[in-house]
Amino acid sequence: MIATFADWVRHRIRLRRWNPDLALGRRGEDLAHRFLRGHGYTIVARNYRLASGEAEADLIAWDRDTLVVVEVKTRRSDQFGPPDRAVGEEKLSHLRRVARAYAHKTDTPWERVRFDVVTVMMGTPPKVELFRNV
Repeated sequence: MIATFADWVRHRIRLRRWNPDLALGRRGEDLAHRFLRGHGYTIVARNYRLASGEAEADLIAWDRDTLVVVEVKTRRSDQFGPPDRAVGEEKLSHLRRVARAYAHKTDTPWERVRFDVVTVMMGTPPKVELFRNV
């Protein structure tokens, strides 16, 4: 309950300072972070960027002995289709680059790397879904 309230306060502050879409995306990442932790993931990085700046992963986590690169998609409504459909081949290519770099950094074999998508549909309450191995 306290964590939920803290997320709400943080979101309100971001709305005053940031573009509303950016604030919404970060709110979705906050919810996804809490959701994944509740499902046993250990989050090790948020908004992890390559040194070149050309690719980014929203979350990087461990699910037992598997390195998981997570893309979070947040939407206010499903007017333009489900959020998971917004993860196209270009985004997957960026995620693969980030995963290769992070796996190399942590000496993780490629066979132990997985890609997940978390979708967040804002509502009361928000609906969070996990898609493993996309």
